[in-house]
Amino acid sequence: MSKPLMARLLRLRARLVPEELQLGWMPIFTLGYLVFLFMPMLFNFSGTSKTSGVPSMLLWPTLLSIAIFLPVYFKSYRCNGLRGEILCAIGMAALGYSLLPVNIYANTYLIYAGAFAAFLNVGLLRKFLGVLIMLGLFLLELVYFGAPVFVFALTTIITLAVFFSNHFYHENARKRAALKLSHDEIRRLAALAERERIGRDLHDLLGHTLSLIALKSELAGKLIDRDVAAARREVDEVTRVARDALYQVRRAVSGIRAAGLAAELASARQLLESDGISFEYTLGEAEFSVEQETVLALVAREAITNIQRHAHARNASVTLDADNGELHLRIEDDGRGRSIVPGNGLKGMRERVEAIGGRFRIDSAIGEGTRIKVSMDLIDSTMPAASTLSRLASL
Repeated sequence: MSKPLMARLLRLRARLVPEELQLGWMPIFTLGYLVFLFMPMLFNFSGTSKTSGVPSMLLWPTLLSIAIFLPVYFKSYRCNGLRGEILCAIGMAALGYSLLPVNIYANTYLIYAGAFAAFLNVGLLRKFLGVLIMLGLFLLELVYFGAPVFVFALTTIITLAVFFSNHFYHENARKRAALKLSHDEIRRLAALAERERIGRDLHDLLGHTLSLIALKSELAGKLIDRDVAAARREVDEVTRVARDALYQVRRAVSGIRAAGLAAELASARQLLESDGISFEYTLGEAEFSVEQETVLALVAREAITNIQRHAHARNASVTLDADNGELHLRIEDDGRGRSIVPGNGLKGMRERVEAIGGRFRIDSAIGEGTRIKVSMDLIDSTMPAASTLSRLASL
């Protein structure tokens, strides 16, 4: 299929079903069930004979019902209020009641109505009672036309199966959305707490030290004309205090970096375990730059999100360790695996890693899970003071 044609189809789909629902082509494919309306054609196309007390299909009323059904169907995906959603479901059921005298397969519309009733923003009991009333009216109409009872039994089984399936799908989707909001809020609060911690640490760490350096520098300036040896001692003391402050800043920066990645993985554990996926992670002792920490955290976030959404895994793990001057991040799961098709997420991970001189590798096979490995050179532990302070300022 050519790209211009696909683009036109996607634009048409977006006009029919809002993209924010993230339903893809499912609403279009679901229309395939309308083919059941034409099943009586296999038995009698003329529309003159009767089967079990109900006249067989008349083609034009069926086509007219479809013409009415399609706008109602697509409107139901754009209804924001409860009243509009209820009216759409009632409209589908009404089409079924109206068409039944000429087409016994009009129960298809009632199944659609039951499917959409599951998404109403009311309690399960109220929705279920509404579906039972709809099926009760259908039974009365079947009895009036003398149709066989198995039609009602079959319609009831399918409608209730679709109703409960959609209801629990809707509930799970709502819980996933709430979990995502909670997940994002945890990250925001973690970032806020980290900024506050950094501020307290810097105040406690550098406030007294810089005051001491200023005081001793001022004293050395006063002594330089009267007592050179004393002034030299004060300058040496300033040098010692400055070096000690640099050492403490390096330790603080290392703690900030480790905390950032650890917070990301702790948040990932909550996300995965809430979905029933066992998650373990191990962080080894290694010094890495702010850029490296940022890339590792973003790669871990994207990979964990993919595991939660697509992998169907039961176990996942993340390991960070250092070996022979290199830093290694390994992310593994035991999910269904799949052929590697480069998408925006995978491409973004690779580009981030390679932008800082790292190497990115992913292995995945159907039924064997997915393994991601990120490797990069360790930073030099003897970082100059200016570089350390500039990196700290960028946090």
